[in-house]
Amino acid sequence: MKLRAKRTILIGFAFLSISAFWQMYDSIIPLILKYTFNLKETPVGAIMAIDNVLALFLLPVFGVWSDRCNTRIGKRAPFIYIGTILSAGLLLLLHVQNRPGNLIPFIIVLFVLLLSMSFYRSPAVALMPDLTPPPLRSKGNAVINLMGAVGFIYALVMIKIFGGKAEECPSYLPLFLTISGLMLISILILAFFINENKLAKLVRSECAEAGISMDPVEEKSEDGQAAGRLSAPVRRSLVFLLCSVAFWYIAYNAVTTAFSRYATEMWSIGSDYADCLLIASVAAVISYLPIGIISGKLGRKKVILAGVVIMALSYAALFFYTTYHVTAVLFFLLIGIGWAAINVNSLPMVVDMCSAGDIGRFTGYYYTFSMAAQVITPIASGALLQYVSYRTLFPYSVCFMILAFITMSFVKHGDTKPLAKASLLEHFDAGD
Repeated sequence: MKLRAKRTILIGFAFLSISAFWQMYDSIIPLILKYTFNLKETPVGAIMAIDNVLALFLLPVFGVWSDRCNTRIGKRAPFIYIGTILSAGLLLLLHVQNRPGNLIPFIIVLFVLLLSMSFYRSPAVALMPDLTPPPLRSKGNAVINLMGAVGFIYALVMIKIFGGKAEECPSYLPLFLTISGLMLISILILAFFINENKLAKLVRSECAEAGISMDPVEEKSEDGQAAGRLSAPVRRSLVFLLCSVAFWYIAYNAVTTAFSRYATEMWSIGSDYADCLLIASVAAVISYLPIGIISGKLGRKKVILAGVVIMALSYAALFFYTTYHVTAVLFFLLIGIGWAAINVNSLPMVVDMCSAGDIGRFTGYYYTFSMAAQVITPIASGALLQYVSYRTLFPYSVCFMILAFITMSFVKHGDTKPLAKASLLEHFDAGD
């Protein structure tokens, strides 16, 4: 059995558009709040946490809802189509409200936009595990994250072209148009090429022929019931894994949310800050597929721990840059590789602890912890930036990466490996 690369790439367009949106959101919305509406760092951090507060409660709800949904176009597709169309339109409406003295209408539109994004994020992420055999999910997630990185890169390039100088409060309409356009094109591709119900039946049939279960719950509970219930050891592993997810998102999101302001205030560079993030995204793109292969040989947990160490050391090194130097991009390159190692493997580890009928719910758990982290971190790191120093940003991230390493060390389940290959070359063989 081998990964269907073409199919996985097409599924990945949903994640590509989501990633492009959030890269733009994390980079531009803080600048609008700071320079258009003249807000301080702490209220900027609080507003940036709204999406995470919403996600904390809504993503599990929409994940479970999509698990139970049954339509002629699939259980995830209705959420993806409706949410994307609404979000693309609301992003353009947000531009209309982006002018001084218009903070309240801006926040209202932003709130509704974030609701629409929450509506389809869990279903979009759950689509790949739904349509991929469990042993191939790390490879599949590598492809999905590669597509997400393409979305990141697209957004960063558009920011560099249309972002302008934040201090001059430029019009972001061209930038918003490019992101909305990408979102709409992505769902058109998904609608034309991915028949969710047909593919779900095909994957189950392929798994049955290969003797593979789509419900890879690793251990039965003490009363012998596996489906829908976790044994105590698996449950402990899940808790430690979800805590790890929270810790590395606290670390990572602190930097992605604040870096545009950090680069402006500490390094005195304008929209060129996007170059550093672009380097990290390119490194991730190059790394995803090799990391998917390496994970199959070494195991998901070891690769995640290596990624955590790489990121912690890179954040520590960047602390010593009091002004911008070109060598800083080397550490952003390493951050991209480390984040790829984490992203390729963490979600497959979570969903491999559940039954096929619960993938949306467990995807919701994953996002509950990642979003809870991102509720905390913009406020906490923003307060440190405002009341202590911008220099606290990277040490803050290092501390939480260390905590992630500790909790991840206690995870004992979800480390399912892809099927063994007959030769090294076969690792690169992917069907249509």
